[in-house]
Amino acid sequence: MIEVAQRQRTDETDTGSGGADDAAEDAETDDPLSKGEIFEVLRNQRRRYVLQYLKQDDRPVELGDLAQQVAAWEYETTLEGVTPEQRKRVYTTLQQTHLPKMDESGILRFDSDQGVIETTQRTRDISVYLEIVPGREFAWRELYLSLGAISCALVAALWLEIYPLVRLSNLAWTAVIAGTFTLTAVAHIYHERNMRLGHGDQPPELSYSTDE
Repeated sequence: MIEVAQRQRTDETDTGSGGADDAAEDAETDDPLSKGEIFEVLRNQRRRYVLQYLKQDDRPVELGDLAQQVAAWEYETTLEGVTPEQRKRVYTTLQQTHLPKMDESGILRFDSDQGVIETTQRTRDISVYLEIVPGREFAWRELYLSLGAISCALVAALWLEIYPLVRLSNLAWTAVIAGTFTLTAVAHIYHERNMRLGHGDQPPELSYSTDE
């Protein structure tokens, strides 16, 4: 699952001396993309890898360097371990399909003549969180639902005075429940931070083994 959000822009648009190019860029990025539009672009893994690379470094990048890194991530190897065939395959699809689509949405700017990719305001504004659920791992919503069900069952057992649960006071059980939810929430926040594109040296997807 991909969850997307965009930070609200509060900067005033500079119309004094920006020129036609700056005005065009502002017009292009002022209206935020809907979550559906962002999902449509970023549901493809290769395009998410592109965004990961761009969000790590805000400078313009060359298509060849981008293709080399994306290929290394896709084939789970080092930059030096990417074969010419692998690099060419990624290079071609980025050039012909993925980068033009991302450029059209304003998520990046792709100069096909120069082979240069630049970030835009939308690149910086979009926050993408990936919730990847391998075979043996709970989704967080399922974990919270399970904790809620257990808490309700515990409350019912205490109300019925079922032994040995009644050996602890209601206050003690309340502390246990509150502490469990607090620790789970802290772990969730830490996990979510690590699962955002642009955080860390590699895409968060590579930290998990999925059976797709």
